[in-house]
Amino acid sequence: MSRFLCVDIGAGTMDVLWFDTESVHHYKAVVVSPVRAIAERAARLQGDLVVTGCEMGGGPVTAVLRQRAETHDVVVSLSAAATLHHDAEKVRAWGFTVVADAEAEKLRRRGRHAHLELGDIEADRLERLVEGFGVPFEFDAVAVCVQDHGVPPPGMSHLDFRHRIYRERLDARPYPHELLFPAGEVPAVLNRLRSVARSAGRLDTHAPENHAFVVLDVATSHTVCAAVAAGELAGLVEYHTADITPERLDRLLHEMVAGRLTHGRVLDEGGHGAYIRKAVGSEALKTVIATGPKRRLVRGSRLPMIFGAPLGDNMMTGCVGLLESLRRRMGLESILYV
Repeated sequence: MSRFLCVDIGAGTMDVLWFDTESVHHYKAVVVSPVRAIAERAARLQGDLVVTGCEMGGGPVTAVLRQRAETHDVVVSLSAAATLHHDAEKVRAWGFTVVADAEAEKLRRRGRHAHLELGDIEADRLERLVEGFGVPFEFDAVAVCVQDHGVPPPGMSHLDFRHRIYRERLDARPYPHELLFPAGEVPAVLNRLRSVARSAGRLDTHAPENHAFVVLDVATSHTVCAAVAAGELAGLVEYHTADITPERLDRLLHEMVAGRLTHGRVLDEGGHGAYIRKAVGSEALKTVIATGPKRRLVRGSRLPMIFGAPLGDNMMTGCVGLLESLRRRMGLESILYV
């Protein structure tokens, strides 16, 4: 095995990395995210709509479709309706007609409605991108990451539920690559990831090996901060990027490495949640690696920030994380990401 395709699908961009571990050649691209591309496509369609496909990132897509449903007939297949909400009755209450997948497909074939297909993986688009690199659209493995809130049981918030998944998996084996699922082993409750799996058919060299450190991904919608010690994930906290300030970030990081941060408290103040396995101590804050498209937000921090750029590109952080997880899962030789 040598050729890998890694795709990091975010709210603003889709980051693509093709890597050959034998030749060590790599090619990369940062393009508009599927959710934005499909939302723009939906806005251009005229008249009544039939929407098919599967669960994908919502946001702009949901906004455009809800607006269209106020003035036109919008029929959504049951699988695609999960993009709008996991409760089909709530989707119907918003003015959509939700039907079985087979019925939506019949309506599409009749051609009386404009058609929109939902899905994070647009195979044709990815093929054009990769072939634009000058390499064949053939891989030994494909790794994709998306943010999946999961499908919680009644009475549990999706934030609590997602962090329960973190706890259950990382308490047993606290290594980041344990959150990489083989296509056939994605938990049923992670419906968006399962949709991606069906559709798809070392981090930074500044990161020390001998002591704890902190890494940040300041992304378009969410900021994730993680403490790592001896290769193990010791804790993480997730926040809406729009609510991140240098002062709030510094407080969160100090409390995370001290082991004082709690999931409930982060939720109470409007954050997305936290998972703390153990305290790693303030020494970890001597190495804070900041990545992500909005990392400029942390410039006012009092902590010693290092702006990470694996493969010479800040936007490749997610893809390199996927590649390194694949490498560790497969027991391949180490890769130097410079």
